[in-house]
Amino acid sequence: MKTGGQLIVEALEAQGVRRVFGVPGESYLAVLDALHDSPIEMVVARHEGGAAMMAEAQAKLTGRPGVCLVTRGPGATNAASGIHVAQQDETPLVVLVGQIERGMRGRDAFQEVDYGKLFGGMCKWVAEIDSADRVPEMISRAFHTAMAGRPGPVVLALPEDTLTETAAPDADAAIAPWAEPVECAPTPAQLASFGALLAKAERPLLVVGGSRWTAESVAALQGFAEKLSLPVAVTFRRQMLFDHCHPLYAGDIGLGINPKLTALVRDSDLLILLGDRFSEVPSQSYDLLGIPDPQKTGGKSVVHIHPGAEEIGRVYRPSLGMVATPAGFLDAVAELSLTAKPEWKARAEAAHAVYEAWSTPPDTIPGDVQMGRIMAWLDERLEHDAIFTNGAGNYATWIHRFHRFRRFGTQAAPVCGSMGYGLPAAIAAKLQHRTRDVLCFAGDGCFQMTGLEFGTAVQEGAAVIVLVVDNGMYGTIRMHQEREYPGRVSGTRLQNPDFAAFARAYGGHGETVETTDQFAPAFERARASGLPAIIHIKLDPEALTPSRTLSEIRAAAMGK
Repeated sequence: MKTGGQLIVEALEAQGVRRVFGVPGESYLAVLDALHDSPIEMVVARHEGGAAMMAEAQAKLTGRPGVCLVTRGPGATNAASGIHVAQQDETPLVVLVGQIERGMRGRDAFQEVDYGKLFGGMCKWVAEIDSADRVPEMISRAFHTAMAGRPGPVVLALPEDTLTETAAPDADAAIAPWAEPVECAPTPAQLASFGALLAKAERPLLVVGGSRWTAESVAALQGFAEKLSLPVAVTFRRQMLFDHCHPLYAGDIGLGINPKLTALVRDSDLLILLGDRFSEVPSQSYDLLGIPDPQKTGGKSVVHIHPGAEEIGRVYRPSLGMVATPAGFLDAVAELSLTAKPEWKARAEAAHAVYEAWSTPPDTIPGDVQMGRIMAWLDERLEHDAIFTNGAGNYATWIHRFHRFRRFGTQAAPVCGSMGYGLPAAIAAKLQHRTRDVLCFAGDGCFQMTGLEFGTAVQEGAAVIVLVVDNGMYGTIRMHQEREYPGRVSGTRLQNPDFAAFARAYGGHGETVETTDQFAPAFERARASGLPAIIHIKLDPEALTPSRTLSEIRAAAMGK
């Protein structure tokens, strides 16, 4: 006989789970007790939102569901921020939530929450394990569901008495088998139609994004693009899907897009969307493609390949839709006899030259800290397998525009634009890849959303390097404020601590950078310390974006 808590942990072990992230709570003490004797590592976060983001980031980097353990009521609601990231970013996540005893349901008991109503709009599946003998079944289904089709989060509620209840489940079902997502591929007829559309195209563009990618499918993507000399663009915060130094790379379609890349998308007569939904951000507020029929209202054919059948035709009615994973599509299309047109290569090379000019850091911005020089220094010094994480804010432009990603598995950033994501993601990345450099970029506002997770990094010995770019404001909101209500500053100023002293208070390494020349030695000392580190970069508030100052944005708005 085993308790429900023991069966939960055994089921996680069967799925190859190496670590779980969470904040302890009395509602799932039986699971915590079972973890005591398990090889699974429990990473104790400071806030459930941070724990959920750590689990989500691990899933981004591994392709397997991250697992988060949180207590009932406030613990579950705190975790919602990370659950939302997983939903929007198409990341497999399994969240195990404590729950009141089964006999108390419906009385508004202490910390009682109806999780189906709370999470139903942002999860693939929300359920409650109502008896211990169903644990193997429910955990197996959770992992399959999280990874299937369009990946996403699953929430399982764990009533306290289910976890202490004992059961002797059927021997054949006691340990659910390893869950593996089903690959799907185009039909022969779809491949023939795809070949015909390519043969007619004069200006094709391949746009890649989404999840369900692996190192192997990324390599296959490069081979496919090379075979046809196709220009390749990536969608928002999916830069690690294509080598930025490859002559076919055209840039990223996201916030602050290169206007010349926008023109390239508009000029294309065939858009091949592989793995991505092309939602609000990459579509530039749904302006780049006609809705619902891009061919009639936008003048171009669209081929949409996505592993989730529900996404085909959801916003755009494609000329050709295929329910396929990136690997399934690329394996199938490799068998097609396709020939590149001479003008495709010239167009792709021209697009790459435009990207190179756009991604060259600026020589000067206001103030004594030149972020362009810092980005150039980092790209020269770091190995290609260094992992970059970030949350949301104008500071992230320095990564997305000027860092040249070279390899798969080197980026963890929220497509949904969640602030506070960078530090929890960096911790998860470092725990997964101990020998690789892991850099978290965070603005002063972004960092303070989850900054207490620096204590988690110290406790776990996760030697991340956090670059806190401090301009004393919520920079992105201030930028929009100056555009819409110039000179009327309201609610965007920040009074900040000494972030380097904050790092040292936790037992980490802290550095302060007030001039560009101070950065390189500060970074090297941080790296050599072997400790989690914060480099506090004091940026001039005028340097609101890499290309426009705060005063210029305000003056332009006032001159309307």
